[in-house]
Amino acid sequence: MAETLLKAVQYILGMGPTVMLPVVIFIMAMCLGVKVSRALRAALTIGMGFVGIFLVFGLLVDSLGPAALDMVKETGINLPVVDLGWTPLAAIAWASRIAPFVVPLTIIINIVMLTFNWTKTVDIDMWNYWHFAFVGALVYSSTGNFFLGLFAAGLTAVITFLLADWCAPMVQKYFDLPGISLPTLSSAIFFPIGLLGNAIIDRIPGLNKLNADPETIQKRFGVFGEPMMIGLILGVVIGILAKYDLKGVLNLGINLGAVMLIMPRMVKLLMEGLLPLSDAIRDFLRKRYPDRDDLYIGLDIAVAVGHPSVIATALMLIPMGILLAVILPGNRLLPLGDLANLWVPISMVVLACKGNVIRSFIIGIPILIGNLYVASAIAPVITRIAKSIDFPLGTSSEISSLLDGGNPFRFWMVKIFEGNFTALIFIPIVLAIIAFLYKATKKEMKAE
Repeated sequence: MAETLLKAVQYILGMGPTVMLPVVIFIMAMCLGVKVSRALRAALTIGMGFVGIFLVFGLLVDSLGPAALDMVKETGINLPVVDLGWTPLAAIAWASRIAPFVVPLTIIINIVMLTFNWTKTVDIDMWNYWHFAFVGALVYSSTGNFFLGLFAAGLTAVITFLLADWCAPMVQKYFDLPGISLPTLSSAIFFPIGLLGNAIIDRIPGLNKLNADPETIQKRFGVFGEPMMIGLILGVVIGILAKYDLKGVLNLGINLGAVMLIMPRMVKLLMEGLLPLSDAIRDFLRKRYPDRDDLYIGLDIAVAVGHPSVIATALMLIPMGILLAVILPGNRLLPLGDLANLWVPISMVVLACKGNVIRSFIIGIPILIGNLYVASAIAPVITRIAKSIDFPLGTSSEISSLLDGGNPFRFWMVKIFEGNFTALIFIPIVLAIIAFLYKATKKEMKAE
């Protein structure tokens, strides 16, 4: 029975977000009373908007990936843990024994939280349920207890929905994504970290005066401050660091400039498709819950990558990530697969800093340090899970991922369920910091 359920879940999720998401959108729109023609058009527009986003994102990864690899080779790094990137980890999560149970559990949790007004996020991004499944798989592998793994996955979903609700007003204001929240674990947990870092910088004389958001840069530097020019310049710099020839340097610059120019337009197309569903949800709520605020539609963090500050900060952090991997004592991870994906965690830091690239870059450095150490420490667990499902490891002795393997929340959850004393001590400390930041954020948003 469990094996059949696993195969069914893997088949559905194997369609990928560009197919699965339009199907979910169409079904939801029909249930909310949207006309068939309008629901179909909206669903297809959303699906094709995501195709556009992933095409541009593919250009980003295909351009940056080899450049990052060449930069690593130029440093002569020899580290035993291989960074496979997030994609193999998603495959490992979906192939784990716990995955078939996490999907219905997450849906039930979301419905219950919506019913009791504990969340405003309707998480339609089922593909990213793998983040919850991966936490469950890690805890299950570490403790040997299936139910603890399932509980950890459910608890992670609850926390992610709450984080998505918390930052949603800022997502809508600063990323210009009305009615949207971003319940992607690999980015959401960095929102409070970004807020904390931003609050610390506020108290450092001199540093707190530095500001470089896209508007300020464009105003000061004219055409050279436009997003496409920033992408071009950063691409040229990375190409030079990778010791490319003139053709390679210019190609990388043009490609990254194109990403900065095209990505926001793909996000606008996606938002056009979401409009009918958003309107239908609002109408549905007004009829049944007249005293309740609008719900948020939970989407993949990919919709935030279009913001110029996100891409610019991520590009600046790539060479920094390589440098840190070389100089940090005790680091065992060779950063490869995820170097081109640094925009995922940094997007929420950029949001917390309201687009300030300088602050986001500064806060990104300790985040990279933490991710490198966590990814190194959790590599044996990820490798053990991979071997249990016959995942091809090739010549790698240990595997991990800079971002999702190095995610500090996942590592903390594993240590909590293992009963680690230090991890347990951190629970009240983290909760106190979160409470302080939450109150400060709400006060600031009201003032604005």
